[in-house]
Amino acid sequence: MRAGDWLSGAVFKFVHGNNLVYNQCWEDPRLDRVALDLGPDDNVMVITSAGCNALDYAICGPRNVHAVDMNPRQNALLELKLAGIRRLQYEQFFDMFGRGRMHGAASVYTRELREDLSPWSRNYWDNHIHFFSNHSPGNSLYFHGTSGLAAKMVNVYVNRLGIREGIDDILAAKTVEEQQEIFYSGLWDQLWNRKVQWAVGRDSMLSLLGVPRAQREYLESTYNGGISKFIEDCIESVFACLPLGDNYFWRVYLTGSYTKECCPEYLKEENFEALKGGLVDNVHVHTNTVQGFLESSGEPITRLILLDHMDWLSSHKKAWLWSEWQAIVDRAAPDARILWRSGGTKVDFVDPIEVNLAGQRVRIGELLKYNQDLANELHPTDRVHTYGSFYIADLATA
Repeated sequence: MRAGDWLSGAVFKFVHGNNLVYNQCWEDPRLDRVALDLGPDDNVMVITSAGCNALDYAICGPRNVHAVDMNPRQNALLELKLAGIRRLQYEQFFDMFGRGRMHGAASVYTRELREDLSPWSRNYWDNHIHFFSNHSPGNSLYFHGTSGLAAKMVNVYVNRLGIREGIDDILAAKTVEEQQEIFYSGLWDQLWNRKVQWAVGRDSMLSLLGVPRAQREYLESTYNGGISKFIEDCIESVFACLPLGDNYFWRVYLTGSYTKECCPEYLKEENFEALKGGLVDNVHVHTNTVQGFLESSGEPITRLILLDHMDWLSSHKKAWLWSEWQAIVDRAAPDARILWRSGGTKVDFVDPIEVNLAGQRVRIGELLKYNQDLANELHPTDRVHTYGSFYIADLATA
């Protein structure tokens, strides 16, 4: 193993093994809702991340949403959200997870939320409830965790450059044409200078954002211009080509908070009340691997959302990836629908995977029916816009 690979892997493992990484999901559930076509009989499995999308799916009314993550800190965040939905009123809940901070957070946690948590999550928030403290104007949940640290660094950079007014203006723009005028009149040149171009290609920065070296190398080899050009094109698309009015993904990292008009669906009052009215009970949290969860699941899973974790497995844990797909084939319902994303522009490592099916060795590519037309239609509208490709496939095992 190359020394650089070893060091990068060690940094990534330290970051992910010891920290809350994601304080919001970084996948656009608006695409997923169309792709998944959820119904009342669906049993959904999604990698937890920050839990936002598990709650988004629950609003659609499937039978169950199983949120699965190896990192218990991610599950602790979702558990706290579930407790907040059950125990808090809407304005309190929005302060906590919309503004990212609330007055008296520690006492509200102790009085209202703590007893609803699992022992591991309770211990975690006993020591980290200060993430929501209202004592400092600059404090916010969304400036904590490793992705939050990256967001905080971006905000320090924005303030030092003196372009905060430009950022506020572009976020408040009413049309894409207004965004373009602000973006190309000087904001872009100030944002995307040589220092930033250098920083975004570093493993240390990308690790904070949850991007392993394997994914960076995959982009370097598949995207014309490498990862720096990929990020440049992503930022330009987000700020100059797509409407920013409802792009809560970028707003929260540029300001530290959502607004009631620009926030995830679970933070909108009508959806909060629907969750509180019973839908929240359909969300179940599991600290496990995807394979481990599927092998222990007592019911067939009809919808699986795998995010982009296969990029990393394909490079460093190929045996895990093959075992995971065997578990999917064994435990998924007939014609289960599977979504995944990739940092690369093309995924070529899924179809060749071989699994056992009815005593025969079969390639996964022979079992998947891709809906590439729908994926191609949805992917350009992705508000996050940091993934190179998006996949929708039905699994034909019957």
